[in-house]
Amino acid sequence: MSKLVAVLALGAGLSSAHLQPAVSREGGNFNGAWSVELVTESGICDSRYSYSVSVQDGQVRLISSADRATMTGRVGTDGTVGLNVSNGSASGAASGRLKARSGSGTWKVSPLCSGRWTARRQTTRTAQAE
Repeated sequence: MSKLVAVLALGAGLSSAHLQPAVSREGGNFNGAWSVELVTESGICDSRYSYSVSVQDGQVRLISSADRATMTGRVGTDGTVGLNVSNGSASGAASGRLKARSGSGTWKVSPLCSGRWTARRQTTRTAQAE
């Protein structure tokens, strides 16, 4: 049960179907891998969860999940996120905002639990020969 809630809570962490693509007018963009941490503030969920998600052209995809959860949503041009996730009969939702390298918001898996989420953009470093 707690794994289902964790995946639903993560889904509550990022993206909404009516928002715009991820590239902003100022040239910023949210494409790439993000580390997401969820902290439960009320309810019967575990206290913390950590996951990885990918944002590509505004679409959010769960990377670190071995179960059958489904995720729908988008990141807006201004970084606004909203997401719906379901797994069987359980579902969750969230809202918040991404910035260039981080983000935060709230999530809820009705009526099981709710809390806050934070995200950090993952960076990839390329080795160079001297």
